[in-house]
Amino acid sequence: MAIPVKLEAFEGPLDLLLHLIEKNKIDIYDIPIVEITEQYLDYIRQMESEDMNVMSEFLVMAATLVDIKCRMLLPREVNEEGEEEDPRAELVQKLLEYKMYKFMSLALRDRQIDAAHNLYRKQQLPEEVAAYRQPVDYEELIGDMTLNRLHEIFKSIVRRQEDKIDPIRSRYGRIEKDEIDMDMKTLYVEAYAREHKSFSFRRLLEKQKSRAEIIVTFLIILELMKTGKISISQEHIFDDITIISNVA
Repeated sequence: MAIPVKLEAFEGPLDLLLHLIEKNKIDIYDIPIVEITEQYLDYIRQMESEDMNVMSEFLVMAATLVDIKCRMLLPREVNEEGEEEDPRAELVQKLLEYKMYKFMSLALRDRQIDAAHNLYRKQQLPEEVAAYRQPVDYEELIGDMTLNRLHEIFKSIVRRQEDKIDPIRSRYGRIEKDEIDMDMKTLYVEAYAREHKSFSFRRLLEKQKSRAEIIVTFLIILELMKTGKISISQEHIFDDITIISNVA
């Protein structure tokens, strides 16, 4: 005798089958295929849907249930291991997989709902804490290479610039302030690094025209090292330093 089924909206034929199994408290591993098929067909008869794609899915499952019902009346087939095959096995596997995915979707939905109830307070930090920046350890940044060698090259280039100054003539004439645009100089160094890819640190400083330009270029090199746009290497301890460009 078929049990009356309340007409409800189901996501698909597997959803309907799972509903019938749970409603009748049936063991999913031992489905009474005759009873379930009758209930399923009864629901199909009550369906009123103009969407043929939806109806076709339910009709395919109906045909599958009828096929399993017929195979249950025949002698069981035996597999290669000598065990009898259950015609319901494939259907049971699909139902178990669907049940697992449905449970996961419900769990994710619950998490989404719970997340909507969480409120976060805007971060409030003292100005001195928010403005703090961790100091950069340049020795750690460049590994075994220390800043001593960079500083030695820098000082030697500065001394060379000082030697170019005439000690007598420099005392006469108009003294003008040597102004250097830091942003323009940074663009120059980055363009130089982008073009040469690998170049001598000493040669770069030698290209500068004044002591102020050397100092600014040196500071820019340190900043580019900090941001990872360049790296430096030295094969031997007294060799010149090679700058390797990472500027795109």
